[in-house]
Amino acid sequence: MNRRNFLKVAAAGVAASVCPSWLRAAGTSRPNIIFVLSDDLAQGDLGCYGQKLIKTPNLDRMAAEGTRYLQAFCGTSVCAPSRSSLMTGLHSGHCPIRANREIQPEGQMPLPAGTLTAARVLKDAGYATACIGKWGMGMFDTTGSPLKVGFDHFFGYNCQRHAHSYFPTYLYRDDQRFELPGNDGQGVGKIYAQNLIANEVLDWVRKNKDRPFFLFHSVTLPHGRFEIDDVGQYATMDWTPVQKNYAAMVSRLDSDMGRLLGLLKELRIDEKTIVFFAGDNGSSFAPNSELGRLFEQASNGLRGYKRALYEGALRQAAIVRWPGQIPAGRVSDEPWAFWDFLPTAAELAQTKLPADFRPDGLSLVSFLQGGPAPKREYFYWELHEQQSLQALRCGDWKAVRNGPSAPIELYDLKADRGETRDLAGQKPELVTQAEALMKAARKEDPNWPLRDRPARKPAQNQQKKKNANAGV
Repeated sequence: MNRRNFLKVAAAGVAASVCPSWLRAAGTSRPNIIFVLSDDLAQGDLGCYGQKLIKTPNLDRMAAEGTRYLQAFCGTSVCAPSRSSLMTGLHSGHCPIRANREIQPEGQMPLPAGTLTAARVLKDAGYATACIGKWGMGMFDTTGSPLKVGFDHFFGYNCQRHAHSYFPTYLYRDDQRFELPGNDGQGVGKIYAQNLIANEVLDWVRKNKDRPFFLFHSVTLPHGRFEIDDVGQYATMDWTPVQKNYAAMVSRLDSDMGRLLGLLKELRIDEKTIVFFAGDNGSSFAPNSELGRLFEQASNGLRGYKRALYEGALRQAAIVRWPGQIPAGRVSDEPWAFWDFLPTAAELAQTKLPADFRPDGLSLVSFLQGGPAPKREYFYWELHEQQSLQALRCGDWKAVRNGPSAPIELYDLKADRGETRDLAGQKPELVTQAEALMKAARKEDPNWPLRDRPARKPAQNQQKKKNANAGV
């Protein structure tokens, strides 16, 4: 694809974004909006995406009653920056959070003051708003507190590190900590946090059923540690304890989704509610790992997993359901990304974004209702963990750079969805264009300089080899 074609695609994307579909269908009432975000769930974990061993009947039914997406892209391939992209409508070249950045004694790097979020847009449009589950974008005394960026109510874990325990010693209701007697936060205890979180979701929906609401249900399942109070139907399987726990955690997530969808029908707000369900990154495990090997998360033929920027790390499970509005049983192979959610939510709420705000995302409303995906010049990702990674998607061409000093790899996803054949040497003109777009797509930020992986000391290299041999 040449530069001229890039610009044609970009122009088409702009045209699509300035003609809201709700104006073309005046009289459509504003729906309730629920976004359920599962921590580390992969496409390959769900029956509707091909999973054979883990049972997910409720999510499979949700897919049959709505639309399932094969190329729904996360914000980037770890937790905090992916969620920040979802909330802010910005890809990771512009998003203020571009890596997991821990703060002691509790919390992560906060969203800066004045950050526009989907919650703020919807609250200002008259929606009741709640975040229930996990936040991880700012403790309550910071600018990134969920209660300062548009949420009326919060319940669950604020800190990602704290959320590693499913039997924690405490949770938060709004900004008030409450203790969980019988838990030590180190292993299985008396109170399984997901029981409280799932019940809070149902209670909050009941309380707000008579007004438009936005629920961000950020579920910790099935992220490690792999802990659950009951492995249920997997107790007799000839699997390891970790494999049983993981399967049970995915099925528990599924049963909680069944309870939520059932409540919408019970309250007769089913047809007034659009429900998004997604994982926060692609596959979480190496194909030869204990969990990856048994459950075949990577059986879809995609390369890469969490903390990389290949397709397997970026495409995540995604289903959207809205009876009477979203086609039932549709399977779409057209791409969209987390940063499209904020402008989509604004259009659903029939509200305008601030004039000085330029989201990277485009509204998906027409696409969700059965039309084509909005056209755009490119998708862009970066990630700053041990080193800075960048990736760019232009049509079927995908460019990946594993560090600022690394060469750009180039793949034709139409012919090679597994990213196995690097065509950079054969398409130097496309590599040059990709490099220019990678530079143009990002805003420099002193918190996120492009940097290579630090050189390892000999002793560290020896330990790395020992860990690899031991399967760590």
